[in-house]
Amino acid sequence: MSFDQKPQSSADLDIISSLVHGGIDRKKAEESLFTRYAYFIEQAMHKYSFLEEDAFDIYSDTILSAIPKIIDQSFQGRSSLKTWLFQIFHNKCVDFIRKKTTNKNSVNKTIDIPGVLIQMPDAAKTIIQEMTEKTDRELIKQKLNELGENCKKILWQWAEGYSDKEIAAALEYKTADVVKTSRLRCLEKLRQLYKSVKE
Repeated sequence: MSFDQKPQSSADLDIISSLVHGGIDRKKAEESLFTRYAYFIEQAMHKYSFLEEDAFDIYSDTILSAIPKIIDQSFQGRSSLKTWLFQIFHNKCVDFIRKKTTNKNSVNKTIDIPGVLIQMPDAAKTIIQEMTEKTDRELIKQKLNELGENCKKILWQWAEGYSDKEIAAALEYKTADVVKTSRLRCLEKLRQLYKSVKE
């Protein structure tokens, strides 16, 4: 640890070490990280009057964006892990508020497909219904097949209108929260695949 680094708690150090070194402990470390700071969700609900669903999605997005930065050591420990994560979370909360305000003022704008994939609301019946052109629908189906069997099963069931709780039971996941985190990660992979074709 360099001179300008902040000391991390032993639990945070364990998580960071497991993520960086990978192996069989990485998935457990990801779950531990998610659980450790999940109280950010409730804080956002109180501070910003967010729905629990929205606060959960923002927090999940925070963790999903933080994990690669920890793995490639972009996070260098100049602040505590908690402070760093909270800053990312706070910025995403502010972005969410801005987007919500902008969306209210642009109801008649055409749908931006990559944008839909990034900010896919749970209220949406299906990803496919959000696509306005047949070519996009076919492309999404094609890219779904590239995601792997687990992602494909989760996203297809979700697209069919099944809740995270129902999907957890059907696919034998521990909890609905685990399904939701996996689903958000799969949607992000799908977005990246879609984006690479469109660029």
